[in-house]
Amino acid sequence: MTSFSSSLLDVERRPASPAILQVAASGDGPGWVAEHRDGLRTAVAEHGAVLVRGLGLRDAGQVRAAFQRVAGGLMAEREAFAPRQRHTEGVYSSTPWPANQPMCMHHELSYALDVPGLMLFACLTAPVAGGATAVADGPTVLEALPPGLVTRTEREGWLLTRSYTDEIGASVAEAFGTDDRAAVSAYCRANGIAFEWQPDGGLRTRQRRPAVVRHPRSGRRSWFNQIAFLNQWTLDPDVREYLVEVYGEDGLPFNTYFGNGDPIGEDVVAVLNDVYEAHTVREPWQPGDLLLIDNIRTAHSREPYAGPREVLVGMADPVRLAGATASDGGGR
Repeated sequence: MTSFSSSLLDVERRPASPAILQVAASGDGPGWVAEHRDGLRTAVAEHGAVLVRGLGLRDAGQVRAAFQRVAGGLMAEREAFAPRQRHTEGVYSSTPWPANQPMCMHHELSYALDVPGLMLFACLTAPVAGGATAVADGPTVLEALPPGLVTRTEREGWLLTRSYTDEIGASVAEAFGTDDRAAVSAYCRANGIAFEWQPDGGLRTRQRRPAVVRHPRSGRRSWFNQIAFLNQWTLDPDVREYLVEVYGEDGLPFNTYFGNGDPIGEDVVAVLNDVYEAHTVREPWQPGDLLLIDNIRTAHSREPYAGPREVLVGMADPVRLAGATASDGGGR
């Protein structure tokens, strides 16, 4: 075990675990966070992710107070791929996902124009087993990927397609905050999203985004996307078969392609997930924990679990990355 100092905060690095900061908050977790904000921000910049243990966060109100003290203003989520419960302003439930299935590595909202620079997680109820929010370093993952895949995705970017219905995934209203067609169409045009309204009232969209970005502070190149996570081959096989049978491949709730529209095969998704796994670190949740993640540098996942699990989520520090433009928008 190695100890590092981040503005007088002693951060521990253990093999196969993220940076961990053990604190004694004396019953006032948000107050401790406010007092040590600068040190926490420095630690996140140094390590990419920091798990703060000992804050004793007990409810959504305390979580929101802690989030605000470290981040200032919190972002409202837009373009969610699955509906979340909003506990209080800027504080959401974890993305709903079957407990027995992993949610593979991704950078939150990497398909949006304005992405959260900082992700905040707080555990109120830890599962009996599993359920860690694991992390992986984007620059390290980039270096480990096949050069040909990196070259192609860096040149072309990646393409996300979505089909919004009221039957599966996030509805139009849940994703965009309104079901007013004019408002949704205006949002899509302003955010580089090609769109087409369907006769049944559904919506299909396409958006092209960079797959490799430079960190706005460090300048380091990072693998930054949701190519694997939102690809059809990451779905449970039975779920994928059912969805394809009912909606067809063009009507899947989400899918990813190379930037020129070519399909991304199961073999590519397997390579991506294997590289992520080789560079994943994890630490089991304990109630009251706070996890801070540099979303541009660090991918995160959610592992399968047993028993109740309640982890609240916040997003902050919005940033528009170089290469992310609204030039591909359009539709009808």
